[in-house]
Amino acid sequence: MEEAGRQRVRLAELVASLSLGIDLGFGQPMEHVLRQCLIALRLADRGALGEEDRAAVYYTALLVNVGCHADAHEQAKWFGDDITLKSGKYDHEMRSMRGALSTLRLIGSGNSPLYRFRVGLEFAVSGHRELDGMIAQHARLAKTLAEQLGLPPGVRDAVGSAYEQWDGRGWPGELRAEAVPVAARIAQLSEFMEVAHRVRGVDAARSLAQARSGRQFDPELADLLCKSANEIFDALDTVSTWQAVIAAEPALTVGLSPAELDAALTAIANFVDLKSPFMLGHSLAVAELAEDAGRRLGLPAEKTALLYRAGLVHGYGRLGVSNSILDKPGPLSAGEWERVRMAPYLTERMLRQSAALAPLGEIAVQLRERLDGSGYPRGLSGGAISRLARVLGAAEAYQAMREPRPYRPARTAAAAAAELQAEVRAGRLDGDAVGAVLEAAGHRVARRRTAVAGLTAREIEVLVLLARGAANKQIATELVITPKTARNHVEHIYAKIGASSRASAAMFAMQHGLLPEDEIALPVQ
Repeated sequence: MEEAGRQRVRLAELVASLSLGIDLGFGQPMEHVLRQCLIALRLADRGALGEEDRAAVYYTALLVNVGCHADAHEQAKWFGDDITLKSGKYDHEMRSMRGALSTLRLIGSGNSPLYRFRVGLEFAVSGHRELDGMIAQHARLAKTLAEQLGLPPGVRDAVGSAYEQWDGRGWPGELRAEAVPVAARIAQLSEFMEVAHRVRGVDAARSLAQARSGRQFDPELADLLCKSANEIFDALDTVSTWQAVIAAEPALTVGLSPAELDAALTAIANFVDLKSPFMLGHSLAVAELAEDAGRRLGLPAEKTALLYRAGLVHGYGRLGVSNSILDKPGPLSAGEWERVRMAPYLTERMLRQSAALAPLGEIAVQLRERLDGSGYPRGLSGGAISRLARVLGAAEAYQAMREPRPYRPARTAAAAAAELQAEVRAGRLDGDAVGAVLEAAGHRVARRRTAVAGLTAREIEVLVLLARGAANKQIATELVITPKTARNHVEHIYAKIGASSRASAAMFAMQHGLLPEDEIALPVQ
């Protein structure tokens, strides 16, 4: 297996790999985003855009929907399946009455009529507030990721404006017409054109562009697409999309240094973990634990670096699993388990087209395999499971047990260690790997946090519960305070950290080391 790190990873490869997960989260076939990027670049070329604008088009097309999984927990809570909800984006015109009715018909879907009635009533009374500004939040989060990836201001502004419309009725609705960055206008048109062309052909794409020209789409761009449709859509179904997109990377960066790669992978890992409030900070914690365990096993530096990076990417495949499954408080059905079992494979699938990232996928895909053949996704056993995957699997299992899940509270360190050791005795986990992981975990020093953004100790407790998806009443019960006090704390927290939603508060908590909560000592006031 070629070592990741000897070959510099290009930023385009990293973003393109992530785009494959965005496809899954929208219920679209893989490479939907890559094809929309090619359409966008062909439009940019015909519009004679300069290199700076072309670069903005490239990354905006790849990142346009990257923030849409951040509130998948809320989407699944109200509409049953977040992926089904997002897959309907292309069925109706944005902000149309038909689109709104289609969304409302999904409330409580997958449950009994009585349950759907209760959820519908709760949504009408208070739930709709959770959805207010949701799409605008997606754009803000996408812009945040663009900043963390070191992309230039032109790209950040375009990504942050990706849901604005020509007529000014987009999100957040602050821009209209030519005030919307041209890269955002091209990316949005290309996104809808890719779906229309793939599903119904060139004529359907032309018709959609004409129908929404002057409303959702820039009329000049829509006209340009209609006039050049045959050339713009030429060979989209036969071209090697990955190779074409990577070859078209603008001259923003040659490659990421090891430190830049780790920073980019960490930023993306935090974004992936946002998908479920039960997974906040999970990937980074697994990466750190696996790396430490690798060092204790005497692995060379290049191997521990591989372990660290494989830990950061191991959860990418969760983007393709509905939160109705990930956040389900009860037992999973056979069909739901099959979706969960696919997650490691999806991670590998997202990474394998990049020669530099593929080695990480080869490790991550095996982390749920077990020595006795009882694991997944391929049922590997014994020597077929690599040593690095054994370490990563033990680290992920330990860290998962130390975190809360929708069906159980977090387990104590002693209980998690006992369960790992039981897995070794049963012949499922590697004894050396488990020993190194437990040694690494046992030598961790409790992390004392100084006050962050002026938050008090109690406010940090509230923030952690809020990020995990707790409502004000649940926070009040957990901390033995009144709901009014809990609400006041939440309002003060939002004001202090500049957040306006659970997802943005969760991102703040991860970025400042407050999640996961394992062994965090609160600041003394």
